[in-house]
Amino acid sequence: MKTQSLHKFRFPILLVGMIAVMVVASLLNAALGDLGPVSLVVGLATAAGGLFCYTRLSRFAEQRPDVPELARADAKPGLLRGSALGAGAFAATMLLIGMFGGWDHVSGGSFWGFLASIGVMASAAVNEELLFRGVIFRITQERAGTWPALVLSAVLFGGTHLLNANATLWGAVSIAVEAGVMLGAAYACTRSLWLPIGIHFAWNLFESGVFGTTVSGASGTAQGLLNTALSGPALLTGGGFGPEASLIAVLTCATPAVFLLRKAARRGLLVPFRAKAHS
Repeated sequence: MKTQSLHKFRFPILLVGMIAVMVVASLLNAALGDLGPVSLVVGLATAAGGLFCYTRLSRFAEQRPDVPELARADAKPGLLRGSALGAGAFAATMLLIGMFGGWDHVSGGSFWGFLASIGVMASAAVNEELLFRGVIFRITQERAGTWPALVLSAVLFGGTHLLNANATLWGAVSIAVEAGVMLGAAYACTRSLWLPIGIHFAWNLFESGVFGTTVSGASGTAQGLLNTALSGPALLTGGGFGPEASLIAVLTCATPAVFLLRKAARRGLLVPFRAKAHS
């Protein structure tokens, strides 16, 4: 009876637990975000802490002997493929923005800012993916099917970005479409969190740590190897929200999202819609 009771409430237990972990990690990274090597260590530590908490909470609340979505055997290939995809997608976005005249000027940045970005973005990628794909998408998919899970996780993921300093409604919608759908598709295609973690990390690292542009409207994130100033219509450059609010970013991310969803369909990994959800 105790096991059944725990499993019945697994969603709220995991949801509240991982929100708490993400908030604590965000506060620590915000407090130590300008300290170079210290920020790197703190970011990596909070990422590792998130993985530890998710694994323990999942085993406790879901009574699972292991956590296959975080299988160690999938970690290296998933992170490498995801990082290549995320870095490539953002580099393509910036290249296209430049081709349409959106680059104003580029100057040298900060190596220490780049190091700090590695830690901060690793922490954000891990803890956000654990919450939005590991908890919200995974459990909703089991209960209601892939498409409701994709919509719900994407909308919530985009909506949380309205809390950022330079947030806009279009920016939140862009994040929901380009990132929420692509990252959900990455999980649906592999049933592993390592691929979406890799995509999320590399996209954000290149956005902030390499090109030095604003990440999702958050202030203080543009510290990288380069300082890239953008100018032009917000639909092209994303305005104060950063390149993620550009139409180019939405279209660029749509390609891998469609590819991953089609691959998941061919593998039979898309869960049919269930009118009546099951726990």
